[in-house]
Amino acid sequence: MKKRFISFIIGIGLVATQFLSAQELVIKYQYNTANADGANYLSFRSPIRYVGVEKDTFDRISGASKFKSTALFSPIQTDMLGKATFPSGVRGLFLFPVADENTRLEDNLHVSKASNGVITIEYVHRGVAYKISTDKNGNLGFPRGNFLMRTIGYIEGHNPQVIAKEFAPTGAADSADWKKIWDPHIGGGKEVAPGVSAKIGAIQNDYGDLTAMFNWDGTLRVNYEEPILTISGTLRSVKR
Repeated sequence: MKKRFISFIIGIGLVATQFLSAQELVIKYQYNTANADGANYLSFRSPIRYVGVEKDTFDRISGASKFKSTALFSPIQTDMLGKATFPSGVRGLFLFPVADENTRLEDNLHVSKASNGVITIEYVHRGVAYKISTDKNGNLGFPRGNFLMRTIGYIEGHNPQVIAKEFAPTGAADSADWKKIWDPHIGGGKEVAPGVSAKIGAIQNDYGDLTAMFNWDGTLRVNYEEPILTISGTLRSVKR
């Protein structure tokens, strides 16, 4: 009887372990922030069956991700009602290894590492600036890490983006002044350019939709040895 009880407890433990591991999102990422590089990749393993890729990269023939990670990541970044469960800036960052070289240039991807170990990642996509900052140990905490976003411009059709000259002297993303973009004393509400409806936004936290059915919890480890940016770690889905 005792042996049966022990076996039963062990069985429950195994099932619980399998259930918990099934809720994990495992990320591995590498990107050259300065040059075209065939070693760029995004890998992820998700809780959803058949939703994951191993070292996806840019396919020059199709002009898209080779193993379709862009589409496959969709159910990870939203709940079943379409509400965002993932920071937009981090999701966008994951697209760089599976996009052509022009994307990095057009979005003005900028990565720096301070003397205290903090890694800061900034870029502008479709008129929205994103800032992702680690702690001093290179960690990104989820769900509420240091993720910021701000509307500073707009785009019609394809690039180039039009950026408010308050933040970019030439009106182009490659002249973005990051210090001004993240200055809280520069408020929103002004027109991006005379005669257009697009307006400068306020600085906002980029946490996804706080009314989503679940969020991702955990830590991603970021390392930056110029010009190579790597990200890895495991997140778990947590019901709200």
